[in-house]
Amino acid sequence: MLDSMSKQRFEYKIVYMDMRGRASAEGEETLIQDGERMTAFGRRVLNELGVKGWELVGIHMQPMGTAFYVFKRPLGEGESPEPPKPIKGEVKV
Repeated sequence: MLDSMSKQRFEYKIVYMDMRGRASAEGEETLIQDGERMTAFGRRVLNELGVKGWELVGIHMQPMGTAFYVFKRPLGEGESPEPPKPIKGEVKV
């Protein structure tokens, strides 16, 4: 018999962040604002994702102060994950 936890499904989002004050997720970028501290910028990005139901579950550090932030959120009954966004100019066949 399966319990309710084993039925839970999730979708994931990867956000690239660098130390220049840029967060990027599939071409959608958020930039640091004039006079904004890096910590305030990071908190703003994380809060915006949290409000949309995304939970930070991992950070994969990269060279030179960059990192991939991994988020997940539960999928409702019958929901599918958001499809990846195509690269501008990419043609789907």
